[in-house]
Amino acid sequence: MSSHQRTDGPVIGRTISESTPWHPPRPRPAGAPNVVVVLLDDVGFAQLGPFGSDIATPTLDALAADGLRYNRFHATAICSPSRAALLTGRNHHAVGMGFLVDLPTGFPGYSARIPRSAATVARVLRDEGWSTMAVGKWHLTPRNDRSAAGPFDTWPLAMGFERYYGFLHGDANHWTPSLVRDNTPVEPPKGPEEGYHLTADLADEALRMVRDQKNAAPEKPFFLYFAPGTAHAPHQVPREWSQQYAGHFDDGWERSRDRAFARQLADGVVPEGTELPERPPWIAAWDSLPPEHRRLFARFQEVFAGFLSHFDAQLGRLMAGLDEMGLSDNTLIMVTSDNGASAEGGEVGSLNEHRFGFGVPDVLEDNLAAIEDLGGFRAYNHYPWGWAWAGNAPFKLWKRYTWLGGTRVPLIIRPPGGVADPGGIRSQISHVVDVFPTILDVCGVQPPEAVDGVSQQRIDGVSMRSTFSDPHAEVRSTQYFEMMGSRSIIHNGWKATTDHVSEGVPDEARLLPGSRDFGEDTWALFRLEDDFAECRDLARQHADVVADLERRWWDEAERNDVLPLQDGLQGRALALEPPLWPIPPVLEVYPGAFPLADEAVPSLAAGAMLEVELEVPSGGGSGTLAAMGDWSNGWALVVLDGHLTFLLNLTSTPFTVQAKTVLEPGVRTVGFRFDPTRGDVEFSPVTAR
Repeated sequence: MSSHQRTDGPVIGRTISESTPWHPPRPRPAGAPNVVVVLLDDVGFAQLGPFGSDIATPTLDALAADGLRYNRFHATAICSPSRAALLTGRNHHAVGMGFLVDLPTGFPGYSARIPRSAATVARVLRDEGWSTMAVGKWHLTPRNDRSAAGPFDTWPLAMGFERYYGFLHGDANHWTPSLVRDNTPVEPPKGPEEGYHLTADLADEALRMVRDQKNAAPEKPFFLYFAPGTAHAPHQVPREWSQQYAGHFDDGWERSRDRAFARQLADGVVPEGTELPERPPWIAAWDSLPPEHRRLFARFQEVFAGFLSHFDAQLGRLMAGLDEMGLSDNTLIMVTSDNGASAEGGEVGSLNEHRFGFGVPDVLEDNLAAIEDLGGFRAYNHYPWGWAWAGNAPFKLWKRYTWLGGTRVPLIIRPPGGVADPGGIRSQISHVVDVFPTILDVCGVQPPEAVDGVSQQRIDGVSMRSTFSDPHAEVRSTQYFEMMGSRSIIHNGWKATTDHVSEGVPDEARLLPGSRDFGEDTWALFRLEDDFAECRDLARQHADVVADLERRWWDEAERNDVLPLQDGLQGRALALEPPLWPIPPVLEVYPGAFPLADEAVPSLAAGAMLEVELEVPSGGGSGTLAAMGDWSNGWALVVLDGHLTFLLNLTSTPFTVQAKTVLEPGVRTVGFRFDPTRGDVEFSPVTAR
């Protein structure tokens, strides 16, 4: 038998001495740069120190001083879409992420599933030899796929990351989060009484992942996607951090905004001649508020400020770790936010940010009574919308709107090796889709034409690398925006924006001026070069430009699967994707597993009956039999001093119902029946087994 050679393979002989081995080539990008992307949450343009804030962010200040600040960078106005656009380099509707993954619908632009034709930057870099790690908020997995049953094809490990630690949902309790490691739910390493806080835990994990990789392969580059929950509600932080700001915001949101704007002008973050829009009438004048209301609202902002400063300290530990490992000089660092500051606390702030999603109004008197709880274990708080308005200075409106207050966000870039003008300002129009091609460009990687045999769709982003050395390099001239019916487009220095207001947000639908009907939307027109803050409407003087931009918007909408337009939640609910594995009418839960995801458990909204088998000790005993959620939102069936007790907490509004009789000793089946139509609880008969 003669030896033979396979194409691009080994020579195979009868024995090993007659054979020649062959090893398929694998990428080995030794010396290539590392990449760290830090994605903040609900942080407005004026809420970081390098962009005018007086909230202490020394780590971010140092990064900006060594790198560059971009003052015309845009996100999509809400979280899941911005995250999808950042990771894929494609417009959010074009990858099925027109809205939150919590409401996947049967339309291409709103499926809430990134298609295989849009491989993430993590997948591309992994295939080119980078280690890939994600730590923190994910929020790119549809609601029905987030349980321990999967499917896992939209979880981080299936999207190109080799390691993951964080939370899959849109927010988390920072004291007691629901965590996932890789594809497995896990418990936090300790409790709040032991000093646990989520942001510190995430920084620990990020450092550990980098150290693990560098210990094993020092020359191998890594990509770290670090996405803490800061500063999305709940604003929760150890009290010593919020107390640093005691009294700091007592003079109110107008003066805080004015000071931020003055610093922005002095530092060149906004150009000379920028107008600061007046306070809109739906935001209360601070001096018109009673003293106790001012104290409450200032306390909300003290907690937020402490929350943001605490994050900055954890980021500082991560940056110090990179310095200790000698990695900083060869690491691309990018820091931005997924949208502008959030107004979801409404007029008076909220003790529980879930109330916004459930349409439950906050009561000022309840907030006043709970002022000492803000930021702590028993609160899930969000500040009043006056602070969102101030935090987006000098822009109008906030998250969920395509006015600049919703889409213009801070961006800090520190390139490998630094820049010629550290601390410089860059004013190119740029967008979150530009992050993907910028990373590949800096890493010297070409985007693949196909991944796993799937042809890749067009990349909408443009590399910003040229701006590192050239302050005048152009990045893009056109970008469309759409979020919950709010629409805008930037083209050749112009910006057209509709006055659409979503009916899905009660306070805004009641108070904000504008159209509630797509057929009646009015477009305003702004010349961004002369009008940085979108103040002077030129639509009447340039009707031809408005008509051209509106046509361009519809062209972009068709090209990117934006249609059909949807501005509220009711229409989305009617088009919701049904679960692949519906929750059975009777769900039997076995002990010894990790906590269930709430999407895998029948909702109490339609009524429920729960039964538990247990052995009752003499005297009835005390303990928890079953529970879902926590004190911010959830229920529990417990035994208190021998009495079967049902505890229900709806967005921090507690209800307790207790059986009158004491449980008799022995093996029993006990339970309750909840009827929401009657608002009552009936305990099931106690039966012996």
